[in-house]
Amino acid sequence: MSSFRLALRTLARSPGFTAAAVATLALCIAANLAIFACVDAILVRPLPFPQPERLVTLNNGYPAAGAPRIGSSMSNYFERREGLAAFAAVAVFREGSLVLGGTESPNRVRMMSVSPEFFSSLGVTLARGRAFNEAEMAYGADGVAVITDSFWRSQFNADPAVIGRTFLNDGNTVTVVGLLPSEFRFLSSRAQFFRPAAHAPEERTPQARHNNGWQMLGRLAPAATLAQAQAQLDALNARLAASDPFAAVVKDAGFHTTVADLHADYVRTIRPLLLLLQCAVLLLLFIGCFNLANLVLVRAAGRQHDIAVRLALGAGWRHLLRQTLAEPLLLALAGGLAGLALGAYGIGLLHTLGADQIPLGGEIGLGPRAALAALAASLAVGLGLAAPLVWFNRRLNLAAGLHEVGRTASTGRNARRLNQIFIVAQIALAFALLAGAGLLATSLQRVLSTDPGFAPDNVLAGSISPPWINYRDTAARLAYSERLLAAVRALPGVEQAAIGTGVPFTGGASDNAISAEGFDYSRGGAVRAHYVSTASADYWSLLRIPLLRGRYLEEADDHRPAQNCVVDRAFAERYWPGQDPIGRRLSFGAPFDPARAITIVGVVGEVKQNEVAEPAGHGAVYCPFPVTDGFNFSLLVRTALPDGAIIPALRKAVLQVDPALPIDNLRPLQQGIDDTLLVRRSPAVLAGVFAAVALLLAGIGTYGVLSYSVSRRQREIGIRTALGARPEGIRRMFLGSGLRLLGIGLLLGGVGALAIGRAMQSILFSMPALHIPSIGFAAVAMGLIVLLSSWLPARRASRVDPLVALRSE
Repeated sequence: MSSFRLALRTLARSPGFTAAAVATLALCIAANLAIFACVDAILVRPLPFPQPERLVTLNNGYPAAGAPRIGSSMSNYFERREGLAAFAAVAVFREGSLVLGGTESPNRVRMMSVSPEFFSSLGVTLARGRAFNEAEMAYGADGVAVITDSFWRSQFNADPAVIGRTFLNDGNTVTVVGLLPSEFRFLSSRAQFFRPAAHAPEERTPQARHNNGWQMLGRLAPAATLAQAQAQLDALNARLAASDPFAAVVKDAGFHTTVADLHADYVRTIRPLLLLLQCAVLLLLFIGCFNLANLVLVRAAGRQHDIAVRLALGAGWRHLLRQTLAEPLLLALAGGLAGLALGAYGIGLLHTLGADQIPLGGEIGLGPRAALAALAASLAVGLGLAAPLVWFNRRLNLAAGLHEVGRTASTGRNARRLNQIFIVAQIALAFALLAGAGLLATSLQRVLSTDPGFAPDNVLAGSISPPWINYRDTAARLAYSERLLAAVRALPGVEQAAIGTGVPFTGGASDNAISAEGFDYSRGGAVRAHYVSTASADYWSLLRIPLLRGRYLEEADDHRPAQNCVVDRAFAERYWPGQDPIGRRLSFGAPFDPARAITIVGVVGEVKQNEVAEPAGHGAVYCPFPVTDGFNFSLLVRTALPDGAIIPALRKAVLQVDPALPIDNLRPLQQGIDDTLLVRRSPAVLAGVFAAVALLLAGIGTYGVLSYSVSRRQREIGIRTALGARPEGIRRMFLGSGLRLLGIGLLLGGVGALAIGRAMQSILFSMPALHIPSIGFAAVAMGLIVLLSSWLPARRASRVDPLVALRSE
């Protein structure tokens, strides 16, 4: 304890050094803590279910048809739940939203349709009541629900007798049969209640085997492995191919089913980005440690006379080791505690930047494991800072230390060499980090400058889901849409209004297999899936989607559905390159069916559907609005008024058309684009901040070492000046030292920058691993900082008065 008390007094006598060291450590540890909290919550922490490692997801894929991952079908569910010994259970689920309440105060809430085994597959025991049974999966018998704890408290005031109570859902009376425990959560779902996976009998047939509208999960049997489950599933698919009416088509499309760990599969898209950010903050921590190592070495060099005296008076190396360890450990502990506090703020900042938008992002928080990781990192930093001090003191030349007070001893040369190694490491790591940040920034800039194919400015979009019970047929849906558009167009400030089922960046686009009449599939490949959506007459002009050939759909087309359609340029070029596609026909599914064929009357420009950075060429087909059997669509409004001025009136107008049918998620269409950019914008911002801090630390480290070198070599500088050395020669000597360190650091950092570029290829948009402008910018920025950090000590060295320097000796 005496060693720590002495270290405390020593640090208190150097408040500037102590504050700088603690602030550096706190900043670096806080950055690591915030990113580690993300990695821990999303990648490391297991899902909150019993034996979560046995939970898997099953996805069908048709890679040759442009649909490598597309869910499963209800037919798949019934075929797989009994035919696979490797699975203890399988279940299907699909998230959506339904209107809650009656005509007085309707609101839309998130819900999920699930099969009876869903909760048992997860290993969840209901707090009250029961789960669903198979009889409740039929339309008309599905008026039951399992509710969440939050829904129970908000809608039923936590009534203990909630089982058997009812609520209105899409105009139907739903009976509560089960209550979930308060801690239940499923991935990132915000579903408030669960309904049976209702379906029609024909959805169980082989003809519906590839209607992949459901997600499927399973729990492996106790002795089964992932490889066994995959092998059994492959064998089952092969057996079922004999009864598959589309066997030849799906074989050409590369049909297969993939079994994957549920947790790993769910976070697969965000994993590379989080790991790269974790590597970035680790580099920042190393830079900070090298910076502090230089500072403590400078202090140690100034104390070697004191240490030499202690050794000469009989102090043992064990006592010296305890004293050497005490100061770095205290600094690291203080920096770690400050980093914990700053890290909690950093986690809040991550949520502000949109962390809760990513898979499992809502679970990010400062938990015990993250706090322990921060303290463990602090201990490791303290030991790391102490290591060069121990090495420094063990190589102390006792006689020189007593005689020269450490000024010209060989230990001083060793310390300077170690200082320079640390500076080179800082420059190399900071340069690599800066180059990586430049790649992310350039990639983001290219994404932002990419044309989405439409004009989202001044456009509002909201979703409406007319319940099937009130809008069962095409005539009812068409009549409602006409009344809705008339009411909205009559609002002051509304320039145009339209409806559609595949509005970009709203999640409404769906893939469907499409066959083109006369296309030679033996030479052109498998039947492909394309975006299919429906739209009213003003849809394309409202979004400013250009007409390239023919005409847009008109209101008259709504009254003869399934006869005419519009396709985009990518679709036309795939099937009729260099030809006029107007008048050509296509049909849904395979093979081409003349009885269900629709005719192309127009070609429009390509539109990005889910992400600005998505590759072009997927192809899209637009049909008249009533052609779909679905009930969910989006209302689009182009307005000249501010959003806040038109939204209340728009909501009121929608409710006037049908008081039980509100508009949901009404917001600017641009916001949907911005949300998809969060996973690119936030990492670029964070990497830029980390790179700026690394650049600053490298500059401070370079300045500190060269400034220390000037102070330790004043006698040498005085002699050189007395012998005729000119000030500019002295400046060149120290500038040259800084430039040598810069050159070596840039050379080593360039290798690291190339490695970082290659590691980031999966998250970059149209960027090579070696991007010369980004490398050049990083090199120039690094060079300017190091030159400035070198010039200041060099300037001071050139002004040393030889008489003062020699007199002080």
